[in-house]
Amino acid sequence: MTTSILITGANGFVGHQLGSTMAQSGYKVVGAVRTTENLEKGVSSILVPSIDESTSWTEALQGIDTVIHLAARVHVMTETASNPLAEFRHVNVAGTLNLAQQAVSARVRRFVYISSIKVNGETTDGRSSFTPADTPNPQDPYGVSKWEAEQALWGLAASTGLEVVVIRPPLIYGPMVKGNFRTLMELLKRRWPLPLGLIQNHRSFVGLTNLVSFIVQCSLQAAAANETFLISDGEDLSTSELLRRLGHAMGSKPVLLPVPPRLLQIAASATGRDTLATRLLGSLQVNASKARTMLKWTPPMSVDAELQRTADSFLNT
Repeated sequence: MTTSILITGANGFVGHQLGSTMAQSGYKVVGAVRTTENLEKGVSSILVPSIDESTSWTEALQGIDTVIHLAARVHVMTETASNPLAEFRHVNVAGTLNLAQQAVSARVRRFVYISSIKVNGETTDGRSSFTPADTPNPQDPYGVSKWEAEQALWGLAASTGLEVVVIRPPLIYGPMVKGNFRTLMELLKRRWPLPLGLIQNHRSFVGLTNLVSFIVQCSLQAAAANETFLISDGEDLSTSELLRRLGHAMGSKPVLLPVPPRLLQIAASATGRDTLATRLLGSLQVNASKARTMLKWTPPMSVDAELQRTADSFLNT
């Protein structure tokens, strides 16, 4: 019998490759999307204009065995909402719980929730790597909403028997990546001098191919049920090293100026860019050993290979 998968956000950055991978592997894949653009061959679509506590999932959940919930209100670079936390809760908490409750009613077996490493916190400076057993310490409305959604799902699992799997990825990169990662590529392409040559932090990342591979395993393996996983490529990089290797993938040597990180931190504080400084100067490491040992999973793609895919996609668009 063919396993039926519902992927929310199936035409997004992660959902697009996940849907393609699962459809090519023989699974029946239904994508819940706001538009039918960018859907892969083999993925059927259900239009879901918005996600909140009142969304009806009846049609989308018919005959579904597993839900992979990717769609969310993500952290907004320029926030315009007067109450950001309320907006995040509206979609990420109430919307997630509503979907999960209807999944229970539809006899869905497993609910895979893509959360965020922001549930653990923003930095591992002065401490060891994040683990799934850490006390959550979200620092912004997005992270808070993701943690509250996790708690709601665990409560539902305890009362209904729904199998829940939580995955908390760090920064995800790969073809068609957006946000800060794409901004770095644009700066490298223009060969702008960057004052980041002396940074010796340690940050975990996860390539799109590796994340998709792990999500598939969490959808299928019995051992994943009712577990929380942190995931990474397994090779942590400093900001300086990331830029050098990304530049190499793009065919150009980055211009990295040797500015002391302490001066950059002072400048960031003076200009109200402390959050950006944390991402560029601070460390954020995750311990993904549970993912590897419990599910016997190994990343199928190296960091350099995924950086090359990312660079090629960027340069060809």
